[in-house]
Amino acid sequence: MITMEKGRIEAYLKQVFGDDTRLLAAGDIGNLDEQGMKGFGYGKPLLVRFSVGGEGREAVFSIMKGDKYGHQFLWDRASILMFQYFTSDRLEKHVRPLGLGYLDESGKMIPLNDLSEFFIVNEKLEGHDYFLDLDRIAREGLTETDVEMAREFARWLARIHADKQADPDLYWRRIRNLIGSDECIIGLIDEAYPEGYEEFPRERFEKLERSLVRWRWKLKGYSHRLSAVHGDFHPWNVLVDDGDFRVLDRSRGEWGEPGGDLCTMGINYLLWSLRKHGRLAGDFEILYREYFQTYLDATGDSEVLDVMAPFIVFRCLVIASPQWYPDHPVEVRRGLFRLMENVLEEDSFDWADVNRYMEV
Repeated sequence: MITMEKGRIEAYLKQVFGDDTRLLAAGDIGNLDEQGMKGFGYGKPLLVRFSVGGEGREAVFSIMKGDKYGHQFLWDRASILMFQYFTSDRLEKHVRPLGLGYLDESGKMIPLNDLSEFFIVNEKLEGHDYFLDLDRIAREGLTETDVEMAREFARWLARIHADKQADPDLYWRRIRNLIGSDECIIGLIDEAYPEGYEEFPRERFEKLERSLVRWRWKLKGYSHRLSAVHGDFHPWNVLVDDGDFRVLDRSRGEWGEPGGDLCTMGINYLLWSLRKHGRLAGDFEILYREYFQTYLDATGDSEVLDVMAPFIVFRCLVIASPQWYPDHPVEVRRGLFRLMENVLEEDSFDWADVNRYMEV
């Protein structure tokens, strides 16, 4: 619960309605007394009576309560409150929003006035995109530095995945999002592939989705695996500089399934190899094997192979998309399509023999 001092409430009202605003009273709805302010918090509205230029007004202040229905985090609740603020008065008979704001760490109430769009400011990193190294390896061959970088990726993932959390509801949410989110599997099927796509027609997508339902229920038994994750660890989100690396664009939540991170980079070693060799082979097979083996050795987590298949489907849908990767040879896409279909048919991912999933 949050304690709201009269001075802070009045200061907020002045920022929103002008300097001639005066706070008259605040408390529980139906019990407008001073004690009500002490209990203002998540799910408990606060009735405020004030005047603007001598004219009396009333408003209800609310903070959304966090819960397991997709509202665990501050940013979840912020998006819903912004939706209500921008759309409520467009609906006939709906209560009219009077303000939107946030509380800072000191408890000060900060209004968001005339909100149009958010932005973020990040530090500037030195280095080059890791995908440029993969392009170079395809042209010029592998160096020991490249192999060590793949190992270091795996060791870094092992370190961040060691941070665990016991929250079955959050793990289940991450699996729901993987399969049903606009940014993930169902969203990609609907938006990243043209209607009537000849290489992967509707019937194959329907079968794929049916298989994923079985996997959703299987993964409900793995909630003990909830770990800190990056969420989008691929070569365009890694900057390399002088033998070290930094990462960009953490996505899809702070907590999730480690197998998602592990396969995201691994599938890109496979992609570059498919483009060069038509299968996993040569220098990219070396990187792929060093990366996976280093991770498995560092974590001892062989169970990750039992949960990885739906994450492989997601990443195959991304890198096989004709919208996002228009220059792939058709055989590259076909190999990825076979991989994502066949990997769902087995209970555990055979990472060491990935080529067999792509055979005709």
